[in-house]
Amino acid sequence: MTETSMPRIVTTITELRSAIAEALAAAQERLNERARAEAAEQEGEVQYRSATLGYVPTMGALHAGHATLLRRASEQNDVVVASIFVNPLQFGPNEDYDKYPRALETDAQVAADAGVDIIFAPSVDEMYPEGEPLIRISSGELGNKFEGITRPGHFDGVLTVVNKLFNIVRPAAGSHEVNAYFGQKDAQQVLLVQRMIHDFNHDITLRPVAIVRDDDGLALSSRNEFLSEQEREAALVISRTLALMRENSLNRGFESIDLESARARINSTEGVRLDYLELVDPSNFQPPTADSERVLALVAAYVGSTRLIDNMDLL
Repeated sequence: MTETSMPRIVTTITELRSAIAEALAAAQERLNERARAEAAEQEGEVQYRSATLGYVPTMGALHAGHATLLRRASEQNDVVVASIFVNPLQFGPNEDYDKYPRALETDAQVAADAGVDIIFAPSVDEMYPEGEPLIRISSGELGNKFEGITRPGHFDGVLTVVNKLFNIVRPAAGSHEVNAYFGQKDAQQVLLVQRMIHDFNHDITLRPVAIVRDDDGLALSSRNEFLSEQEREAALVISRTLALMRENSLNRGFESIDLESARARINSTEGVRLDYLELVDPSNFQPPTADSERVLALVAAYVGSTRLIDNMDLL
């Protein structure tokens, strides 16, 4: 796909499956032609390679962080699919489902610039034709801590829709490898999706992508647009506190971090209310130990009425 080409936008599952099959067939033919030409030029055997599919599930309102995910998928795969679906199952009754930004035309341009071939933009009725599904995936014990405490049922909704999307995309790709891209900003979600892939034997490879930040350190989020100028300035205490914790950890070890002081620093900022700030081993979201290969600082806080999350590696 050329840089200026707009992605093909499909809205039904049937259309998506057909679009994926067609795009992969075309990509495979291009790869085969290239392999034959290279073999003829080098007077050697033809080295065929199977086309791969990159898949990026999103809720839209695409920003530079999403663009990084999409570009990574484009760099590493021959066909890229992005889904844009604001999933009602992962929103609580008092959350921002109705006001969550929806801008398909703008999102399509971001996707085009990042090299996306297909956008799947289904309606709620397309995804849940009989209303809310009677059967859902449980996120279990792992989904009932941190984000799961403040947002009960959130991860059940996330895993239910991701499982459904995987079951739509994976068969359509046939024998071709499928790579799924998720942002590391939602660290707990990344681990839960990885466990679901493993436990449910999805033939999909998860490719986490590092957090993208503005120049002043604020983690990019679709919810940032809800912040006033003053609230955005106040929100910087989140990433700055994480950065100080990382510096202390690198200099003196994560055991030396004074969590209570770090929490107080966030809570004492006008307009900011801390939900949680904790240290975890990102492989299991248990408290870190001396044997932990990585230690992650997790934070969630309300800035005005907007809830933001962030995290940072400390080792």
